[in-house]
Amino acid sequence: MECKHSQEWMSAYLDEELEASTRVQVEIHLAGCAQCAQTLAQLQALRTRLAGHAMRYAAPAHMQERIHTAIRAQRQDRPVHTVKPWRWNWLAAGAAGVAATALVLIAAWNLPIRQRGDLLAQEVAASHIRSLMPNHLADIVSTDQHTVKPWFAGKLDFSPPVIDLAQQGYPLIGGRLDFLDQRPVASIVYQYRKHILNLYVWPAAAPDMAPQASSRQGFQLLRWRQGGMQFFAVSDLNPQQMGAFSLALRTRLDASPGQQATAQTR
Repeated sequence: MECKHSQEWMSAYLDEELEASTRVQVEIHLAGCAQCAQTLAQLQALRTRLAGHAMRYAAPAHMQERIHTAIRAQRQDRPVHTVKPWRWNWLAAGAAGVAATALVLIAAWNLPIRQRGDLLAQEVAASHIRSLMPNHLADIVSTDQHTVKPWFAGKLDFSPPVIDLAQQGYPLIGGRLDFLDQRPVASIVYQYRKHILNLYVWPAAAPDMAPQASSRQGFQLLRWRQGGMQFFAVSDLNPQQMGAFSLALRTRLDASPGQQATAQTR
């Protein structure tokens, strides 16, 4: 087995989703390949780290009562004598599925704004960590903004601004698609010396907002709104370096009417 196959099957191996024969092949390769064994150890450490920092919210009592009331109402409206046992099981499963979906949606909607912001920041940090895994950083690798920006065309329902900040010390590396805040977003990847910086961008209906800093799992986060877009930067840079990146980008956006114009949702 070659390393590229081992890397492709690494996640499935950890999730115990491989067939027995494939699993044995991976284990044989891991026993003789220090690089892949190190990658496996990093994935295991990442899984433990994410599990330890995962955010969970208990539904409040009034919400639980609303869900139970809705389920009881559905059961009362259903003519029990016409339902065969196998049919009831499917209906019960469907009702449970609807209730579970409703619970998730209602819970997300009823979360206080601060908690929703915390949850989004946690999503951003987790996405940044995933991007640092082998072969996950960029779908399009290029230092040319005129190559990276067109790559998003047809893949998103908006055109993200892609700014070259090489002269400011933050060269462009590439971009990729990601999923945050329950929607596809653009991730534009920059580098500062040996540090990776992910800039997540998606449309925002709210007015412009000054940068707000926070930290998650040892990473610095900076979010702001500008020109109808939501920006979320994350890296292991220090707060001063993150602030300098944000200032350089915001200045270039203000000075680039073309980028601002294409930052509007299609």
